[in-house]
Amino acid sequence: MSPILFNLLLKSLWETVLMTLASGAISFVAGLPLGLALVATAKGGIAENLWFNRTLGAVVNGFRSVPFIILLVALIPLTRLIVGTALGTWAAIVPLAIAATPYYARIAEVSLREIDRGLIDAVRAMGGNRWTILREVLVPEALPGLVAGFTVTLVTLIGASAMAGAIGAGGLGDLAIRYGYQRFETAVMVAVVVVLIVLVSLIQWGGDWLVARLERR
Repeated sequence: MSPILFNLLLKSLWETVLMTLASGAISFVAGLPLGLALVATAKGGIAENLWFNRTLGAVVNGFRSVPFIILLVALIPLTRLIVGTALGTWAAIVPLAIAATPYYARIAEVSLREIDRGLIDAVRAMGGNRWTILREVLVPEALPGLVAGFTVTLVTLIGASAMAGAIGAGGLGDLAIRYGYQRFETAVMVAVVVVLIVLVSLIQWGGDWLVARLERR
């Protein structure tokens, strides 16, 4: 591989990492409250509201059911409104974050539902309000599962960011398409695959390590 292509590989790697971390952070900040809302308003929840729960669940399922490549195109007007362009790394963060938020919300919901009901009842018996239950019971007890789910979300975002490269979002996917596929640069394609495998492995290892630390608390 020539020095020019190597530099392009490094640049594309940085763009992929930027897209993944930025959209991942947004999905965590937005998805966790959604997951908490879904659990809290469910039947028997601490703030039971079945109408709200079903409406929110339908919205979350609606976004999750749309294939990412279609969502990517459908959100172009919104992306232009927020970023000012539909091309480039920063533009890709918008659809990536919107796609990942409901995905993580459902993962968070599953982790939060596994909390022992007895802990919630105990806090209620001691006079704890809804906010206390959310802050002192649900989130701390579900933290290992929340981190594990976030790790899966980041890995999923890496694949989605590669797909976003098909419409000029930059990153490793764009490099693989423009050089590895269109210009028949086999070395570039192999390098991109290897880098993606290493990147996913590092994220998964980091997530597993953090989950293990949290579970030993």
